Amino acid sequence: MKDLTINDAIEFDLPAPFKGRHMIAGEWVEGAETFERVSPSHGTVVSVSAKGGEVETERAIRAAKDTFDAGVWSRISGKERATVLLRVADLIEANVDRIAVQETLESGKPISQSRGEAGGAADLWRYAASLARSVHGDSHNTLGEDMLGVVLKDPIGVVSIITPWNFPFWILSQKLPFALAAGCTAVVKPSEMTPSSTVMMGELLIEAGLPAGACNIVLGYGQPVGSLLSTHKDINMVTFTGSTAVGKLITQASSGTLKKVALELGGKNPQVICPDADLESAADAVTFGVYFNVGQCCNSSSRIIVQEDIAEEFVARVVALSRMVKFGDPLDPDTQVGAIVTAEHNVKIDGYVQDAIADGAKLELGGKALPVLGLGEQFYQPTVVSNVSPNMAIAREEVFGPVLVVLTYRTLDEAIALVNDSDYGLSAGIWSENVHTCIEFARRAEAGTVWTNTWMDGYPELAFGGVKQSGQGREIGRYGFEEFLEVKSLVMRVGRNRAPWVQSDA
Repeated sequence: MKDLTINDAIEFDLPAPFKGRHMIAGEWVEGAETFERVSPSHGTVVSVSAKGGEVETERAIRAAKDTFDAGVWSRISGKERATVLLRVADLIEANVDRIAVQETLESGKPISQSRGEAGGAADLWRYAASLARSVHGDSHNTLGEDMLGVVLKDPIGVVSIITPWNFPFWILSQKLPFALAAGCTAVVKPSEMTPSSTVMMGELLIEAGLPAGACNIVLGYGQPVGSLLSTHKDINMVTFTGSTAVGKLITQASSGTLKKVALELGGKNPQVICPDADLESAADAVTFGVYFNVGQCCNSSSRIIVQEDIAEEFVARVVALSRMVKFGDPLDPDTQVGAIVTAEHNVKIDGYVQDAIADGAKLELGGKALPVLGLGEQFYQPTVVSNVSPNMAIAREEVFGPVLVVLTYRTLDEAIALVNDSDYGLSAGIWSENVHTCIEFARRAEAGTVWTNTWMDGYPELAFGGVKQSGQGREIGRYGFEEFLEVKSLVMRVGRNRAPWVQSDA
C-alpha cells in the first residue's frame, strides 16, 4: 500500500516580494527599519515589511482615539457604517486571488484553503454590516409615572486587535468588522510572519471610504508593538487570538489599566466516536479536522476518543483516508496539506510524536518531516498515533500540526470524562445516530462549541470562543458583536413632580 499522496512542486510565477507599510490616520507610513518573511514552502523572500516601534504605535493609537472622539465614525448612523462595511465585502471578493496567493506564500497553507478563507471573510463583513443597523438597548416604562429608564449601548472606544499567523485574514475579519459596526476605532497588529494580507485589507478599507484613523495598522513584533497595544491607557479593549501562554501575558499586561480583554486561545479538541455512528462520515470528518490548515488550527480535532470495540476498525479507516490526503506544494490547487510555518515548529511537532512513541504509543502513519521535491524540508507528514494514554503530552498539549492522537473508552461517562480532562475547552464533537446521546454530550462537554455529526461548520450568526484556558469572551454572532459595546443606563424624570430633599423653613 502506498504511504502518502505527494504533490511535488508545480511551476508558478511567484510575485515580487510584497511591500508592507503601516497605515496610520489614513496614510501609508514607511519604516526606518524593515523585516522579511521567507516562505516556508518556497524558501524565498515573499514580503518586506516596515518594522514598527513605540513611535509608530503611539501615533496609531492617537489617530484612533482622535478619530473616535471626533465622532466621524463613532457617532454616524448605523446605515452609514453598514454601507462602508458592505463595500469592503465586495472589494474582498474582487481581490480573493491576490490575497490568497500572498497568504499561502507567507503561511504555507494550501492555496485552496487560502481562497476559501479570503472569500468566506466577505460574509463576515456583510453580517457585521447588518448588526451595525440593529444595535438597540431597552426601555423601562414601569418605574413610575414620573420616570423613564433607557439602556443604551455605546461603542467601547479604541480597540487593539492582535491577530495570529495561521488565519491572518479570516481572524482579522472575525474581529475588525464587528468592532467597526459597533462604532469603535481600531489599531491592528498582525503576526510578523503573515503581515501582508492585513495590509491588503487596509488598502480595501481606504478604497471603501472608511474615515482616516478609524482603522490603523502597525506592523512589527510583540515587543514593543503588541506590548504597547496591551498596556496603553487610551486603548479601551484588547482582542487577541493566539497561544494560551501569550494570552495570559496580555491579561497581566492589561491589568494596570483594567481595560477589557477578549481572548481566543488554544485547544485540544476531541471528537467522540460512538459504536452507532456513521463511521464513514466520521472518519472523513476526523481526517479533515486534523489536517485542515496543516493542523495549525485552534479548532483542529487533534484527539479522537473512540469506543474500544470499534477502535481498530475506525483507526484503519482514518489511516486509509490519510494516505489519500494530497500533501505537498501549497500552490497546487489540489494540495490539502501544505508546509509548516517555521522550521522550529516542525522540530517541535516531531518532538511530541517521538516522545509519545518512546512512552509506548503506536505510530500508525507518518511520524517525520518529509521533503517535497523542489520545495525543501519544511513539511510534516500526516501522522496518526494510537495507544495513547491521557497523561501523555501529545494527548494534553496543543501540538499544532498534522498529528492525530487516538484514545479509547468503554462508556459514555468515561468518554465525557476524557473530553473534560483538559486545560482547554474550545470545541468538542460527537458522532452518534442517537439524538439523546448527542444532547447529553452537548450538555456535559466543557467547550465553547459542540458539534454533533459534523466538524468545524461555522456561521457568522453563531458565536465562537472557548472556556477554561481556551479563552474568554466571544467572537462573531450577536454575542461577539456585543463585546465591543458598553452598556449605559439613562434615567430621566418626566415633569417636575420630585419632592425636594431639602425642606425650606419658610
